[in-house]
Amino acid sequence: MSSNIKKIAVLTSGGDSPGMNAAIRSVVRTCAYMKVECVGIYRGYQGMIEGDFKPMDARSVNNIINKGGTILKSARCTEFRTPEGRKKAYDQLVSAGIDAFVVIGGDGSFTGAMIFNQEYSFPIIGIPGTIDNDIFGTSFTLGFDTALNTVVDCIDKIRDTASSHNRLFFVEVMGRDVGHIALNAGVGAGAEEILIPEENLGLDRLLESLKRSKESGKSSSIVIVAEGDKSGKNVFELKEYVEEHLPIYDVRVSVLGHMQRGGAPSCYDRVLASRMGVKAVESLLEGKTNLMVGVQDNKITLTPINKAIKGHTKIDKELIRVSEIMTT
Repeated sequence: MSSNIKKIAVLTSGGDSPGMNAAIRSVVRTCAYMKVECVGIYRGYQGMIEGDFKPMDARSVNNIINKGGTILKSARCTEFRTPEGRKKAYDQLVSAGIDAFVVIGGDGSFTGAMIFNQEYSFPIIGIPGTIDNDIFGTSFTLGFDTALNTVVDCIDKIRDTASSHNRLFFVEVMGRDVGHIALNAGVGAGAEEILIPEENLGLDRLLESLKRSKESGKSSSIVIVAEGDKSGKNVFELKEYVEEHLPIYDVRVSVLGHMQRGGAPSCYDRVLASRMGVKAVESLLEGKTNLMVGVQDNKITLTPINKAIKGHTKIDKELIRVSEIMTT
């Protein structure tokens, strides 16, 4: 272990996700175990610039492993994108005697940390926290599993109403430019069709699929739509399009929105966060930096942070094939 690092800070940045608190807890308790001081930075990089720091020990993180969101708060910070803002942040860290930091967030948070490291050679490690699962170098990001369970639970409830009223529901889920939530939740909830950015289903094929569903005797249908679907129409325009071309359907729209980002983290996310936090602190103490902790083949891994930012996650083609078979 390197003896240069005596005090490690932890912050959460960007959008919140279930499992962030579990990761904070893991970082803090690993520091306590390793006899290293730990500091929580409130409100992400904004708090770093303003010196909003609070010492944390093992007892500071009691009873947070089961809580969604982040006790350290999160905030967007345009000032940190400027050299002047980063200089203020560096001065605050040095003034507080902080030697390294762990940032829990997504690619925007990692980009800021990477640039900061390049400018000041300041040791940093990233932990991927986003429900979108869109970070290269890890099979799962913190919050993805919880979000999937939330979405499936909602769809199960929506199906009760759809079946009772012989309705077609379009359910929009989060995912920005990737369809991981839509595809996995769609298969898990038995959706009749899944629209994702990676595959351009086309409106004609959607209509054909819905016609077949009706002809096969299905009295209700659920169509999952990812935010960034390539059909060129938002979920409300899709509703109007189907009503115009298939008036036999009584169509409703449900946008799940930010409920997908909240709630108690699943057991999987709690365990993953705990493993990632330990690895992050151990890596810093071993003199490693500019890396992101991930999980691949159920093993904790390290990926250069620039690769994590620039790389692209791939949609599971096998799962697409399964979904096509299941919607028969």
